Amino acid sequence: MTNDPLLIPPYGGRLVDLMVEDEERAELIARANQLSSVRLSPRSVCDLELLATGGFSPLDRFMGRCDYLRVIGEMRLADGAIFPIPVTLPVGETDGLQIGREVALRSPKNELLAVMLVEEIYEWDRMQEAAEVYRTTDSRHPLVAEMASWGRFYISGPLRVLSLPKHYDFPELRHTPQQVRALLVRLGRANVVAFQTRNPMHRAHEELTRRAAQAVDGTLLIHPSVGLTNPGDVDHYTRVRSYKALVERYYDPRRTLLSLLPLAMRMAGPRSALWHAIIRRNYGANYLIVGRDHASPGRNAKGEPFYGPYEAQQLCSRFSEEIGVRILCYADMVYLPAEDRYEERHRVPRSAKSLALSGTEARERYLACGRPLPAWFTRPEVMRELARAYPPKHQRGFCIWLTGLPSAGKSTIADVIAVKLVEHGRRVTLLDGDVVRTHLSKGLDFSREGRDTNVLRIGFVASEVVRHNGAVICAAISPYQATRDRVRLMIGEESFIVVFVNTPLEVCERRDVKGIYARARASQIKGVTGIDAPYEPPADPDLVLDTCQDSPEECAQKVIELLRERGFLRNDSGVRDGGHDVHDKDRRASPLRLASSSLVRPFTLFWTAVIDLLGPVRELIGSLFDKI
Repeated sequence: MTNDPLLIPPYGGRLVDLMVEDEERAELIARANQLSSVRLSPRSVCDLELLATGGFSPLDRFMGRCDYLRVIGEMRLADGAIFPIPVTLPVGETDGLQIGREVALRSPKNELLAVMLVEEIYEWDRMQEAAEVYRTTDSRHPLVAEMASWGRFYISGPLRVLSLPKHYDFPELRHTPQQVRALLVRLGRANVVAFQTRNPMHRAHEELTRRAAQAVDGTLLIHPSVGLTNPGDVDHYTRVRSYKALVERYYDPRRTLLSLLPLAMRMAGPRSALWHAIIRRNYGANYLIVGRDHASPGRNAKGEPFYGPYEAQQLCSRFSEEIGVRILCYADMVYLPAEDRYEERHRVPRSAKSLALSGTEARERYLACGRPLPAWFTRPEVMRELARAYPPKHQRGFCIWLTGLPSAGKSTIADVIAVKLVEHGRRVTLLDGDVVRTHLSKGLDFSREGRDTNVLRIGFVASEVVRHNGAVICAAISPYQATRDRVRLMIGEESFIVVFVNTPLEVCERRDVKGIYARARASQIKGVTGIDAPYEPPADPDLVLDTCQDSPEECAQKVIELLRERGFLRNDSGVRDGGHDVHDKDRRASPLRLASSSLVRPFTLFWTAVIDLLGPVRELIGSLFDKI
């Protein structure tokens, strides 16, 4: 592709273009339909789109071994060019794959996207990549947890892309790098300041982006990531509606461009920031705004940040000249009420009154309580969108995840919690590990892979319930910490509550009415958790229950109290601690408050009923769950 002399050239000198010409398409599609296929994950689909259109230039394929090893170790491609993030295509099995032969690449919905000529198939080390790229092996890091589900091989080779992924949302804002460059040329400024974001923009963001563009007399490219972001982030539909309102009402259209980036974020802190700068150069930007905690995934299992607050700024500044993108570093912005303006914190006199509100405070002190955000903090258009996306916390969905040894008491406690939640006016779905294994996971064995698959299916269903603001209780042995952390990512940190039913093995054996432990001791069955299969207690449970000291009712009440503390149940619900004395007004408002366990059972067996009704397509449902 030719480069316009007004803008900075793409990284590496030219934009990669992997799209097949129209005259070749019919023949290649016909051939592709006869090939073995690899089904891509949503992350790999995002990567393929940016490879195809030049967003990852100079990269023109999923990385081969030489590029991969140098990138994870030195942040450079094999030819020496800076590239801090590995872009790879994992596969679980190599059946049907052979070096020198083509393979079709398909979307999760089986749509044909591309053909790869396989040149490399190589194994990779998950712990090595995690330690070198993300500087942690803690499964609280979203990518570290996700990598546990990737296949153990990477494949690489030349790509011929037939179709880009279909996007039906905001088509007017979805542009390739070449299209963004053309739009920037029309705005007529050589300097382009890019702003990367995965969060809503508030008034402080407005101020710093305006300042940045004005400082270099440049165009502002607001370039939010709308691929995979951090679990628990505001959904991109809400964010984009708010971005559109801001750009239309509060920015100068002569020097502002809003365009969406289909990037699957890695949350690698400093490395991600440097990667973002390279990507934005391919879209025509020669400046990138890098703020505090850029691309940070939050805190690890010890409650410590994964990366320092200014590490991203430091790494980007170190390599700024080499990648050709200047870094605009900004500190925290605070509001000065006496002057009705924002200023960087370090520039404010000590005597001046200033106001600030973090994203966490905005969620917990305002949105979670149903209170409007202050006008000095955000625009009314943004507030309206966030209020729609974030109802008060007592109306939001949540998941109680009960884990422990077989016969620890999980199912009994879950039944009691379910009744108490219905009494508080919440509709409840109860997912029992044994029930799900019978109806959704029939045929799975008790290997590590089989257990993980069952747990992830429970997690998938639970995540859908929570996404629609329902309450779900999951009672599953779920013996592995890494798998529980993957479920946490599906559901979201704030909505996932791990309850460890800490019952000693000898007590579980005495309580076992199914005779599982006795048969395991007699070597009649194998793979029983606690006997010849491991159980990993939660590293940091939200609540630990002692069923030797407390009855099921008392254990359930502790869960209810935790939900109240977290704001998922209202303290003024009219239900006393003992679960009695419901106000007449509440009875009228929510008849389910008078429900007993007979009304909980339909919710408990909801998914069972769905599967039974579907009958002949049960196997199809199973095949879909196989992709989880």
